[in-house]
Amino acid sequence: MLLSFISIFYETGSPMPQLSLHSPLGVLTITEDEGAIVSLDWGEGMDSRDRTPLLKKAAEQVQAYFDGDLKNFDLPLMPEGTGYRRKVWQALQDIPYGKTMTYGALAAKVGGSARSIGQANHFNPIPIIIPCHRVIGSNGALGGYSGLDGVETKQYLLSLENPDPDMVHPASPSFQPSLPRS
Repeated sequence: MLLSFISIFYETGSPMPQLSLHSPLGVLTITEDEGAIVSLDWGEGMDSRDRTPLLKKAAEQVQAYFDGDLKNFDLPLMPEGTGYRRKVWQALQDIPYGKTMTYGALAAKVGGSARSIGQANHFNPIPIIIPCHRVIGSNGALGGYSGLDGVETKQYLLSLENPDPDMVHPASPSFQPSLPRS
């Protein structure tokens, strides 16, 4: 797929460069600060002047992810959040592409409760790159997702990573995500 940049943006009054790009989920905006990616947001940012090498690299990797050509992001990340949330977001990056983990299993790994994992996921400032969509309920239910169209977006991302219609999550033999219909 051809990479389609919209343009670079700066938030009003902010020195943080942003780059917006088209994706199968609509426009995504990536923000950089101090040489690291700090956010990936749904929608367009504000007009700007120059493209940084890191933003170009991030946009290329996001595009390659959607094209099915990238399984692991290789970008410096600096998500802003509490120490506990940052610990959860770091652990999310250990969940392999095409796999899922339950909220409870992740809580057992990092400490806290399944609910606290859900809250950390809700406040994840760099979705997709920090793959909070890979966390599901112990019963195989998708749970929630704070990005774009909510659970439909989560289902799309899981299907993108593992399009096998026979995909079965160990927590639920009936868990079979499918792409949302247009």
